[in-house]
Amino acid sequence: MQTQVLLPEDRFEEVASQFARAPIGAPFFVNSIPKGGTHLIRNILRTFVPHDQQWHRDFIQLYNLKDNLAAFDPAACRMSWGHLFHEDTSLVALRGVKHIVLARDPYSWVLARARFFLADQTRNPLDHLRRGAVPIEEILTVMILGIINKTPSLGKIYEANICAWLGGDAYLVRYEDIVRHVGRIDTPAAESFFARLLRAAGIETLPDDWRARVLAGAQREYSGTARENLSGDIAQVPDILPDRHKALIDLYNPGLRAFLGYA
Repeated sequence: MQTQVLLPEDRFEEVASQFARAPIGAPFFVNSIPKGGTHLIRNILRTFVPHDQQWHRDFIQLYNLKDNLAAFDPAACRMSWGHLFHEDTSLVALRGVKHIVLARDPYSWVLARARFFLADQTRNPLDHLRRGAVPIEEILTVMILGIINKTPSLGKIYEANICAWLGGDAYLVRYEDIVRHVGRIDTPAAESFFARLLRAAGIETLPDDWRARVLAGAQREYSGTARENLSGDIAQVPDILPDRHKALIDLYNPGLRAFLGYA
């Protein structure tokens, strides 16, 4: 069973359309794990890419990849996004496509994933664990270790969605770095960070109004899965991951956080 997400209509083009967006010259794909910050990076980049060069048909994943291969057509030069595993068909599909991989610290990702699974806006194989059916500590453990035939472990998700891609030429971006530089938008470090991100997408020059574009794209009200836009049984999820669950992550995924630059 695929997790179903019930999101409000995407209204971000109303914001992005205020900016003059130059055509891009090559296709690029923004790849992440679910609850990795995809809406944040996607909306920031949408302020730089013309609407008719954005692939809105689907959020591309392995199960619908064959129906969305046109997103990667080098003649069309489109921006697309999704959660795409490192797998033979996706390797072929992304050959020659600029590829940005978004990571998030596993310690905070577990919390975001727990809220997502417990929210009213989702339907998933773990629906029977809602409404206090089990303690939140057990939910966090499931987010880390998974359940056979229902949801994969943190390690499997990070391996297939992020780590395996980094053996090639994918460009790694960390969610926390985006948030930090958005908060310090007037610094030279932020300018350098976003210039590198745009170059990874094939956009070589920062327009004069790049700061306004980034801040517009970072507005959380336009992310349907941001914490404040979810409802339901999510208040029980703590703001900081308990030490015992951090230890579980490190026990079953030694070296993962260091590989991604978090330790």
